[in-house]
Amino acid sequence: MFSRLRLGMLSALLACGAFFPLHAATKDGQFAEQQLRHIATYFPGRMAGSPAEMLNADYLQQQFQQWGYASNKRDFTTRYQYKSQDGHVSEHNVTATSVIAARAGDVPQQIVILAQADTYLPQSDSDRQKNLGGLTLQGADDDASGLAVMLELAEQLKSVPLHYGLRFVALSGESLHGEEDYLARMTPEEKKHTLLVIKLNGLLTGDKLFFNSGANTPEPVARQTRDRALAIARAANITAATLGKIVKKEPAVDVFDKAGIPLLSVRAANWGKNGQRLRTTNAHFPEGSCQRRADCDNLAYLDRWLPGRITHRTHDSVKILRPLIRELANPQPEP
Repeated sequence: MFSRLRLGMLSALLACGAFFPLHAATKDGQFAEQQLRHIATYFPGRMAGSPAEMLNADYLQQQFQQWGYASNKRDFTTRYQYKSQDGHVSEHNVTATSVIAARAGDVPQQIVILAQADTYLPQSDSDRQKNLGGLTLQGADDDASGLAVMLELAEQLKSVPLHYGLRFVALSGESLHGEEDYLARMTPEEKKHTLLVIKLNGLLTGDKLFFNSGANTPEPVARQTRDRALAIARAANITAATLGKIVKKEPAVDVFDKAGIPLLSVRAANWGKNGQRLRTTNAHFPEGSCQRRADCDNLAYLDRWLPGRITHRTHDSVKILRPLIRELANPQPEP
């Protein structure tokens, strides 16, 4: 039954062109915007273990492979508890599918660019009543935006000579310990050779792009990554900010940071200087975000109440990150 359903969906998507390759545009962010709209439109409800998630993984792998990356899909099985309205708690198994693509550099060290591939999986009747997650959630902000920017970065960097390798990770199981599973599968050598993890998440609804370092990221690395990103943004007249290394709000005990792997978190948010959440001036986003909510994390709502935001944020994100990653992957020798 499940296999027939998946094949039926795949045939329908192929018939309407969902798997036809999108052509890279010449302006920073144009290709990312195309990808964002494509993923949100054709793969809504891409919850871990769902047919939409697996079709999305097929699509992502196809993109990476056509650009010459060594790419593979990785599954992991986990369990979660679902709470019914009457208080009954039941155990559910789910298998999440991630996509990993890589290009080797001259040396074993690598830079990892990571975005979440799945949308929120409801874990209670209360979630469903609040319209959190589910089959209709497009997840344009959370996290088609991160995936799309990652894809444009991969496309633009596909032929760049590399001293350090690049690894792009479209990671599933956001709320099901997917990051913990990925970290647990890394060998000691892989952890040692990972110079930096750049996490892209929710790049649209927040008022500013924030570039934050992990609490355990060495200050010289923070200067080369976080501070350099802000300098690129200033030179391009792009509004960006940082909380420095404040982790009470963000990155909130990140698993890579806790493991001692340098981290650069990139996301849009409404935070003040001390990390407190600021009240948004947009009445249609009273919490400053609409992540996990199917009624507002969709293209129609975002285009209506944040007109032009998708275009601007995809452009700004790529405009900053592309030169940053090129510099990091090919450091200049000390004079």
